[in-house]
This record gives sequence, C-alpha cells and structure tokens, in this order.
Amino acid sequence: RPVDLVQVDGVDFQTAQAGLALALDGIGFQRIADFPLPVPYQRAFGKDIRPHRSAGHGARHHLFGMAQAVNGSGIDPVDAAVQGRMNGCDGLLIVLGPPAVSPTTASHGPRADANGRKIQIAGSQSFSVHLLYNNPRLASAETTRAVVIGSGPNGLAAAIELARAGIDVTVHETAAQIGGGARSAELTLPGFVHDICSAVHPWAIASPCFERYPLSAHGLEWIHPESPLAHPLDDGSAILLERSLDATCAHLGPDGESWRRLFEPFLSDWARLRVAVLQARPWRNPFELAGFGMKAIRSARGLAESAFRGERARALFAGIAAHSELPLEAWASSAIALVLAILGHASGWPIPRGGAQHISDALASYLIAQGGRILTASRWDTLPEAPIVMCDITPRQLLALGSTRLPENFRRALRRWRYGPGVFKLDWALDGPIPWRAPECLRAATVHLGGTFDEIAAWESRFTGAPFVLLVQPSLFDPSRAPRGKHTAWAYCHVPNGSCTDMTEAIESQVERFAPGFRPLILSRHVLTPEALEQHNPNLVGGDVSGGAMNLDQMFLRPTWRLYGTPLPGVYLCSSSTPPGGGVHGMCGYNAVEQARGDGRVR
Repeated sequence: RPVDLVQVDGVDFQTAQAGLALALDGIGFQRIADFPLPVPYQRAFGKDIRPHRSAGHGARHHLFGMAQAVNGSGIDPVDAAVQGRMNGCDGLLIVLGPPAVSPTTASHGPRADANGRKIQIAGSQSFSVHLLYNNPRLASAETTRAVVIGSGPNGLAAAIELARAGIDVTVHETAAQIGGGARSAELTLPGFVHDICSAVHPWAIASPCFERYPLSAHGLEWIHPESPLAHPLDDGSAILLERSLDATCAHLGPDGESWRRLFEPFLSDWARLRVAVLQARPWRNPFELAGFGMKAIRSARGLAESAFRGERARALFAGIAAHSELPLEAWASSAIALVLAILGHASGWPIPRGGAQHISDALASYLIAQGGRILTASRWDTLPEAPIVMCDITPRQLLALGSTRLPENFRRALRRWRYGPGVFKLDWALDGPIPWRAPECLRAATVHLGGTFDEIAAWESRFTGAPFVLLVQPSLFDPSRAPRGKHTAWAYCHVPNGSCTDMTEAIESQVERFAPGFRPLILSRHVLTPEALEQHNPNLVGGDVSGGAMNLDQMFLRPTWRLYGTPLPGVYLCSSSTPPGGGVHGMCGYNAVEQARGDGRVR
C-alpha cells in the first residue's frame, strides 16, 4: 500500500512520485516491489561527500554506505547534489529526483496528489537528516506552521517565501478584500475603477522579490506609458522624464549634460545597485553603495542646486524628491529622487492593467498555488501562537497585538516610532481626458503639479502656498478603467499627519492651473482624508502611506535595531515600517523571511 510517512531513528521519509515504499529490516532499508532506494552514492558526490562519509558510517543505518539506486525497468538514476547550507554551517543538502517511469512490477503507481517537485535531504555533520517531500498534503511532523497578519504586498511576499520553503502558511486579512495598499474599487460611478492607494509601480517592476515569481502567469500584466513622468510649467511647456536618458536630457536644455553626469553612472550599474539598495542591511555593501550613498544622503535642495543651473531640471528633480515625504532641505531627501529617476530610465513607471488590485490578486494566486491559504475578514486581537508569525503591520498595531507579551524596553522603542505626513486623496470619474495646456502631459500616466523647485519645497517643508499634487491618469493607457469615452484620474497632496483640512478645492485649482477646463469634466469625485485612509487600512496611520517617516534616523534602523525581528522568538515585522520602506515591492516581506532563515526558523 502507499506509505504516507515512515520515521526511522529521526530520519523522516515520505513517499516519492512513483509511490516509493520503505520498510525497516532492523539493519537498513529494503527495496519493495522493485522500487529504487532513495539513497545517494559516493560517485554522485565526488570529493564533496568524502569528509562526511566517516560520520555517515557512524549512523545506525549507514546512510552513505548503501548501494546506489537501481537503474532498471525504466527507472532513471537518482539525481544528487551537495552544497553548503545558507547559514554558512558545515552541512549537507542532497536533492533526489523521482524516477521518471514507475517500474512495471510495482504494486501501486504514483499517488493522485503527487507533484513533480524534487525531494531534499538536509543534514548537518551530526546527520540528523530530514527528507522533505514538499507536498502540503504530505507534510512531515516537522513541517513548520506560519501565520501572516496582513495581505498587503509585503505580507503576501512573506507568505510566498514561507510556502516555497515548505512551510504551512495562512494569511489573515482583517478587511473583506486582500491587498492592503494595492487595492482597486469602483469608488465613484459604476464602471470606473480607481486605485485606492498605490497606482503607479516603478518599485514593483524592478523588485528582486517579485521577479522570482511567475506573476504574469497569474494574471498580472504591466502597461508602460510612453513617458514615465510629465511635469508641466506655467509657460505651457512640460518637462518629461523619458525612458531614454538622451531624450530626457534633450528636455533640459543646458542642464541635459548635468542630468546625464548625475544618472549615467548609476544606470550602468543598476542591476547590482538595486539589490544593494533594497536589501535589509545596505551598509553591509559600503563599496557598492559608496558613490550612490554620497549623493543620496544629501538634501534634495543641496544636490539640485549644485548639479543643475536651470529651473527646468531643478523642478523635475524636486517633484520626484517630494515622493520622499520629507522637506526638500532634509538630509537624505535626495535618495528617493535618485532611485525613482533611475527606475524611470531603467525599467519605467508602469501601471498594472485593470488596477493595483491585480498585483495583489496575482500574488495571492501564486501563494495558493504554492499551498498557502488566505482568510479575509479574519481579525487578530492578540499575537497568534505559531512557530512563525509575520506581521505586515506598523509599530502601533504591533504594540496593540503584543501588549501583554512584548517586554517594556521594546514597547518603548516602538512608541518612539514617528509617522510621516498624511495624504489627502481625490478620485475622479471624468467625461473626457484632462485638457492639459502642455499636450506632452498626455504621454505620461504620472503628472507632477507644483511648478518650480521653490514652490514644491514650500509645500513639502511648511505646507504653505499651493499644494504639490501628484496626479495619475491611468485610463489614457488602460481603457479597462472606465466606460468607453470616459476617464479616471487620481490625485493627492501631502498634509500634516492626521490633518482634517479639506484640500479638495486646492487640489482641483492646481489641476486647473495646468489644465484649464478640467472642472467641467468631473462627473463624480471620491474623497479620502487622512482619517478615512486609516479607517480603510489601519497601517496608514494618520494618512501616512509609507509606514513611518523616512528621516535619516528611521531610514535604516526601521523600526528598531532589530529591523524585522522582535524579542519574541519567531515573531517578525514585515511591513513598510521595515527596510527598505514604502512602495509596492515585497522586499520587506522577503527580507523578513531571510532574517527568519538566518535565525534557523526557515530552511
């Protein structure tokens, strides 16, 4: 009969694809019904196995002293390989491939729920060996259980990484809809699809985490506008951030070559630099980041005024720097501007077809394909009891969930966490496209409305003057967002955290400034104040969409020196309150699982 699990002296074996059956004969293992023995042989490993053979012979069943696998009746030889363990310990990893053809003399065939994954044996010099079949329905008693709180992109990325490691993982989402900051809904009129929070995703398209997953096979399709960004000016012209560095430089007149000198070195090394920027501890690669870091640590004003002479280049840089949610005179306010501009040139600022919800849905679909589970309308009032708990929440929510378990010194550290400015957001259903005075704005999904550097800086530093408005017009490039001939638009400005000021008139006046005749096109509007954003998603404390201010002192040690870890064994933070911070990239979740892996909780 098929054997689900046989445990022999601490060595866990499970049935392989061809219905492998094992039995104990008191000395070793015997082969039943012409099935191959899942035992590696010395020749497969060469010199790698020799240092371990003496220890292996000390095991009761002489694991490495047994004969090689049978190669008969159409059975393929066992596939085997050895490598060092990820944590640097002197260990062993053996990968066994299942036979391609079942023996004709077998008493039973492959199980109906068998899959095509390989089998792994991981063991240290002590040879406490575990064979992991990696099938969620046939998980061994040693398989770890994990709970993920929150289904934002970071929570889903953490869940995927855990599921890929063979862990039984369940995601709990308080809301009825998954996605966190990457959700879409018909907020204004039927047929008009609006992104509730994030809309344009330069981080997602370049994420080292997301590129590990086959998200296109799970329904995610990217749309690249002709230009990543437009920045109109009062003279009726617009500056464009183009995918082409040459084309961007052409928009900047005498400052074109200065733009090239600033960004070309980073573009040529971006494949390596992006990994260093998005990792958990970027200071571990000081030489890789030295050139970038010397500029990123500067204020946006200081870098712009030293690099550029004209207002066009300075204005373009200021608008991009304002995504940092920092005063443009603050240290490190250049960092976001540099990264987002590089991303614009390197991989673009795309939008997902159908809305941001499709990012979350694709991640969820892939997670389920890996054996994970998602429960919506599932709220936790205390930290769950599980070997691994990943929390896609901010310090405020962690304090509430862990109030009885977290030590007082850690609670004090979390209470010191500072949240950044809030967001006041409008969504519009429109009777037509926005009538920009500068027609070049119709080439970009993202439009920055703020005028000159000084105007933008006045708002971002002191909230004085006209607001700097970030506007997105997705239906120009994705007709699925609105009924035929109609359009959607989305805009927000930064406000003090938790502000109750109604910014509707100020935002729409700023749009009218660069697109006269905009207001008559409004069929319906939807308003999200900072308070409403927090009600929609408790992680958006006071309307802060970045999980906490990105000041220099909170940029790296987010939210404490422990980064993703907590004093509670197995409990981790994986939200945008951890490095690398805000944005739809999944790297906070990925990095949190890597920390758990380093702690020995994930294989």
